[in-house]
This record gives sequence, structure tokens and C-alpha cells, in this order.
Amino acid sequence: MSYRNRQLFIYLPIAFALVLITGIILGTFMNQSQPTQQSLFPLGQSNYNKVDDIIRYIERDYVDTVDKSELEDDALWGLLENLDPHSQYITADEFNTVNDPLLGSFEGIGISFRIEKDSITVINPIPGGPSEKVGLMAGDRIVKVEDTLVAGIGITNNGAIRKLKGKKGTTVNISIFRRGVPKLIDFSIVRDVIPTYSLDVAYMVTDEIAYIKLNKFSATTYREFMDAVEDLLDEGMKKLILDLRGNPGGYLKAAIDIADEFLPSGKLIVYTQGKNRPRNYAFATDNGDLLNNDIAILLDEGSASASEIVAGALQDNDKGLIIGRRSYGKGLVQEQMGLPDGSAIRLTVARYYTPTGRCIQKTYEKDDFDDYYLESYHRYISGEAMSVDSIEFADSLKFTTPGGKTVYGGGGIMPDIYVPLITDSIHTFYNILTNKGFIFQFAFDYTDTHRARLRQYDTFDSFNKAYSMSNAEYDDLVAYAKEKGIKSTDAKVAVSKAKIKTLFKAYVGRNLLDEKGFYPIYHKIDTTFKRAVYELK
Repeated sequence: MSYRNRQLFIYLPIAFALVLITGIILGTFMNQSQPTQQSLFPLGQSNYNKVDDIIRYIERDYVDTVDKSELEDDALWGLLENLDPHSQYITADEFNTVNDPLLGSFEGIGISFRIEKDSITVINPIPGGPSEKVGLMAGDRIVKVEDTLVAGIGITNNGAIRKLKGKKGTTVNISIFRRGVPKLIDFSIVRDVIPTYSLDVAYMVTDEIAYIKLNKFSATTYREFMDAVEDLLDEGMKKLILDLRGNPGGYLKAAIDIADEFLPSGKLIVYTQGKNRPRNYAFATDNGDLLNNDIAILLDEGSASASEIVAGALQDNDKGLIIGRRSYGKGLVQEQMGLPDGSAIRLTVARYYTPTGRCIQKTYEKDDFDDYYLESYHRYISGEAMSVDSIEFADSLKFTTPGGKTVYGGGGIMPDIYVPLITDSIHTFYNILTNKGFIFQFAFDYTDTHRARLRQYDTFDSFNKAYSMSNAEYDDLVAYAKEKGIKSTDAKVAVSKAKIKTLFKAYVGRNLLDEKGFYPIYHKIDTTFKRAVYELK
């Protein structure tokens, strides 16, 4: 049972008190032996605050001792959780975890890590960060933090983050295990401001076609994007593939600024409107550097919010192509209000609309958001993810662009060119190993074991040209899958061989060189990417 569920279970009478206030008042008057309770609710006062009075009543008279701050947190969660799927209360403890990704930086030791075999394993130290400066290396296992054991105790990602993050200038002492070194190695690391990047990779696919992958829209996204664009233009870019698949969104302004680069001055990018928020328009300026560049935007069911603003702005202005699968469908705008104790509220205050007037927010039922959160799964079950013929839009959701193209609102951005999920029966062995994460895990273990030899590949070109998965290593992977209970025929194992080798190499490349070592290799088997290259050519 989660922490929040435990609290709700413990304080179930509190929930009843908040919902059934009338019953509480009646019960108070029925208990004549405690007349002071009758004056607890000053109904005649104009500044009467029901929630505050109930919390005071519970704190004073509840059968067990309660924590007032926890009561307040539960009350705020209850106030917001049924309004819509995106309004939320953020506790002071959660605040930095929730907001740091959007700020473009955090304060800590500067590593990417994962919990591997109950240990905090360094995937890579962030270049120029404090961990790299003191000599921490990929593959190191953090065993102790401030003389406290953190390995083999079931530590979680959040637990590791709490121990390693901290204010700039503070020092954290860690002990690590490194392969080939008999004793633990001690490091004292002075925490610093660590940049977080929203641009995964940017590279030239052909002499004219470039590729940029964005994983979110943060305060630094537009600058990262433009820095990459300037470099790519210098390399001869005339056409761009902008990959927003799996991008959950973020700052509205970052989306507007990026869309502005592709549109002529005066073109509408997006507008927002709410009950107490007048209609607010965002138009393109005359600063666009990519007006004459062809563009293909890649979307899928994980592309939401700011991703959909960019795609909708270009689609409605008949600029470029949208390729992939229908996007998530988040058209609600949240405004964050900080509270004095360090917590915050994100409240939905408006909806946003694409230039043709589409609201792409998908439907939801108040008080029951389960179907909303599982809607992407329902697309798979209904067949939409595999076939465009399974998608139906009501005529009332139909809109027309200035160029005469039909577009739809009411549930995400429908791409101009639909590319389904591949569920072929030929590569079933590949599909099973991929879906269960076995190729990913085998590649991680392989990299970890052979890291000393693999360090010779310090650039992507050297790795891409010289490294490939051997047949013996492929046989080891097949044996590994068999140990995990995966049964397949020799024919299916053979037909998936080339595809599995490519994905394995991409994962090893990521372990060594981050995303720039992954995407150029993975794109060889990425059907949506290959369709975009075909269309731009």
C-alpha cells in the first residue's frame, strides 16, 4: 500500500468529515455533553472557512493524535484530484523533483544512474560536472553515502536522488566499487548546478536532411534547439526531422518559440482561453530562421501538451508533414501557484486551441480518470495503434486548414501520414525480447563486463565503424533468453538476428556515448523515422 493510500486509510473518518460536513454538524449538536463543539463552526461569520474549522476540530477531538500538516496535504489532494486529470497539489518534499526537469538544471553531483542489482550504478557522469571532475566513471557502483550503506538494502530511485542531490557548495562523501579494484574507492564531491538537457541528439542524416530529438519543453529547450539548428545549417541542413515522440510537453512558451521558427510573421500559433482567462493569442514573429526548410514532425501516443502545440501550429498552417500515430490529447493549461511552506498547486485555468480552433483535449469523466490514463492502452486493444482504419472521428470535430486539408480535434493530433506499430509475425522473437527488456538488460550487462575494452570507442564514428555484435554474442543472448523462459523456433531466432543485433548495438552505444550513440544506430530499424526520410527525399 502506497504512502498516500495508507494515509487515506488511516484518516478515512477525515475524508468523511470533509465530504459529509452536514453530518458532522448534526453530530456535534447531538452531543450535548461537549457544548464547546457547538461554537466550533461560526456559521454567521462572513469569513467562515469550513475546511480550516474541520481540520482544527479533527486535530483537537479526533480519537488518535494526528499530524496537522498531513491533514492539510490530504485536504488539498482531495480538493484538486477530482477537478481534472492535470490539476495537482505538489508537496514541499516533491517540489524540486517535479519542477527541476522544467527549469533545465538541478543541484547535485552530476551523474546519470540506474538501480541495477540493488546498487546505484553510474551510467555516465555528466560532462564537466563535479562527479566527472573527481574521477567517477561509468560502471561504478555507489556502495556508501556518508558512511551509510546504500547497496543491497532495496534503495529506490527517489531514495538515491534524495541522498545525492543537495545545495550547491555542499559536500557529499561516497564510497564506490569499481571492477578490477580490490577495495572501495572514496570520493568527496562538492555539489554544483547540473544542467539537464531537453535535446537528446542532433545530427545530419544525409547531406540535406537533419534530425533533432526533444524529450521535453523546459526553460532551456528553445536555446538548445537553436544552438543545434545553427550547427546543422552550417553543415548544409535543408530539411529537418523533429522527433517529438514520447515528449510529454512542458513550458508553453518554449513550444511557441520553436513553432515561430517555421512560420511567417503574423501566422497564429496557438490561443488559450478559460473562464477567468480572456482569450490570449500567440502569433509568429519575423524572426523565423527555418521558413524555407522542409519539416517532418514525428508524433506518437506519448506526445502531449507542448508537443501537440508545435505539431498543431504547423499542421494548421499547412507547414510540413506530421508523421506517426495520434498524439496523447492534452489541451489543458496549468498555472502553478507557490505556497509559503514550499509546496505548490498546479491548477488548470484554460484550454489551448490550435490555429483552426481545434481543442485537442481528449475526453474524461470527472471522479474517474482511470480510462483517461489508460486511453493509450485502449488504442492498442482497439487496434488503432496497428491500423488507421480503426480510428473514427465525429464530423463535429472536423476542421479545415487554409490549404484545404481536413484536420480533427477532440483527442490529440492526427498525423498526415499514419505509421502503425509493427506487430508482424515474422519478427516475433525480436518483439518478445524487446517488450520484456531482455535486449536492453543483456546490453547493459555486456557493457558493464567489457567496459575496459569498449572504452577504446570514444567517438560515435569509431564505435559505429568498428563495433558489431558477434555471432557468438548473439548466441549468448539467445541462451540468456532461453534461461528467462523464452521459447522460439530456430527459424524465428534466425530471422530476427539482424534486427536484434542492431538494437543491441544501439543500446551498447547509449551505455558508452549517451543518446548520440543510440539514435543513429536505432534509426536503421525505426519505421517511422525511415518513412520521414523517404517523404523528405
